[in-house]
Amino acid sequence: MRRAGLVVWGAHQVAGALVKPGVTTGEIDQAVDRFFAQHDAVALFKGVPGKVPFPAACCISVNDEVVHGIPGPRALRSGDVISIDTGCSVGGWCGDSAVTHPVGTVSAEVQRLLDCTSGVLALAIQLMGARNRWSDVAQEMAHFVRDHGFSVVENFVGHGIGRKMHEDPQVPNFCSPAFRKNHDFEIEPGLVIAVEPMVNMGTKKVRVLADHWTQSTVDGLPSAHFEHTVAITEAGPLVLTAPPAEGEMVGTAA
Repeated sequence: MRRAGLVVWGAHQVAGALVKPGVTTGEIDQAVDRFFAQHDAVALFKGVPGKVPFPAACCISVNDEVVHGIPGPRALRSGDVISIDTGCSVGGWCGDSAVTHPVGTVSAEVQRLLDCTSGVLALAIQLMGARNRWSDVAQEMAHFVRDHGFSVVENFVGHGIGRKMHEDPQVPNFCSPAFRKNHDFEIEPGLVIAVEPMVNMGTKKVRVLADHWTQSTVDGLPSAHFEHTVAITEAGPLVLTAPPAEGEMVGTAA
């Protein structure tokens, strides 16, 4: 799975380099699609079933769009935020990650939203090495976000990942009594999950747009989304979609 994770990391470098005013979301998606083809990787998002099969290699969501945005002719403007979520399989194993980028100069409050969301993902990964059950991690994630004055999206959660992009267990970024009672799981070696906090500046509530995919905040305020694929090993958490370590390069794993 590290091979797939490295290719996903590389795709994000390609995408991130294109994020600037005037570039369209479709141009970013096309560049990622080409990158996957160059590395014999299968784009996981293309063709995901729905009322309309998902048509792109990336979910690209701008400003108040939370997740599942469809790339197209929309041109980025300074002050926007853009979430790029993508995944691929290499040799039958999957990787999945997301990054939210500022476009040009963003407001201080928007930057604080991005910092909080990337920070809560880092906190979750750290806690995965120190807690025994996911509910304990998720509860601290929710407290972290709320302490910053933002809200955790509860309509969408992370997921197990392996031979398929979406596997059990479900991986929420909050802890409800029903989850703790019925769906909690142990954090133990062999577990591989995609951890993906989505954080809204205002309300946690979202709505689906007319394209049947894009999820937007109901109050029109910005949202941010960060994600990593993380394996639990005997030595602790291993981020499979992290940058290459010494001796690694995209397309291979040491």
